[in-house]
Amino acid sequence: MTTPQTIKQYLAQLRAALAGADPAMIQDALYDAEEHLRSELAENPGMSEAELLAKIATTYGAPEEVADIYRTTEKTVARALRSPPPRPRRSALGRFFGVLADPHTYGAMFYMLLALATGIFYFTWAVTGLALSGGFAVMIFGLPFFLLFMASVRGLSLLESRIVEGMLGVRMPRRPPYTERERPWRERIVEMLTDPRTWATLFYMILMLPLGIAYFVTVVVLSAVSLALMFTPIAMAFDFFGWGRDFVNGYVTINWGFGAHIPGWGDAIAMFVVGFFLLFGMLHLVRAIGHVHGALAKHLLVKSARV
Repeated sequence: MTTPQTIKQYLAQLRAALAGADPAMIQDALYDAEEHLRSELAENPGMSEAELLAKIATTYGAPEEVADIYRTTEKTVARALRSPPPRPRRSALGRFFGVLADPHTYGAMFYMLLALATGIFYFTWAVTGLALSGGFAVMIFGLPFFLLFMASVRGLSLLESRIVEGMLGVRMPRRPPYTERERPWRERIVEMLTDPRTWATLFYMILMLPLGIAYFVTVVVLSAVSLALMFTPIAMAFDFFGWGRDFVNGYVTINWGFGAHIPGWGDAIAMFVVGFFLLFGMLHLVRAIGHVHGALAKHLLVKSARV
């Protein structure tokens, strides 16, 4: 590969050398490389880009070397940040109950509870921004307001990426979206508006409201029902709330399909068992939803970008 003569060529070669890598890592690598190269250029105003690249070739490294360093570092950091894997379970029951020891389960649960708040915020921000942009379109400050709003959408994309990576364990960008800073500002605005990631992020923000409501309701309702069923034997032991009695007509009966009868300890134990397995089933569902949502966030916030 020829020696790059400009920063733009250097970044293009770095992008080619990173082909096939995680898109989030490519975004971070391009941002870091341009940040470093332009800082070096600012500190050496009398030096051309070609001279600068030749000078730092032995310090920062050629594009292929930087790509190899990023790949190696990515593996090292991922290994260091990865939660200890749960002990392998051979039996079906072991795998079923092993979800309790998987840290991804609790990260997904916290994310699903938080998603209600973030979903409301993202939806409100997106809808309000679009509505005001449309209302201000006929005014002189309408276009600047719209561009500022779209820039904020890309900024919120980075915020959501950090939340998703921290709670769901999915590799997401840790740097702002990469743009070539030497390009005129008009071209950078056009690139922002034509970048599929910008509109995919806006769609994601609107989608987060129904998803956030569904996630929150799923966790709260299933947790409440399962814990209430598991609490049944204690309620019966202490006769909480007049267990099994109708205060007007006396004792009430239930029917499980084996004939009507007054609730007893057998019913309480059966409810406990149902609640117990429902609780673990809910944990499996939460972990699965976290995995699916992480893939969705990766697709809309990262993979649709041009890298």
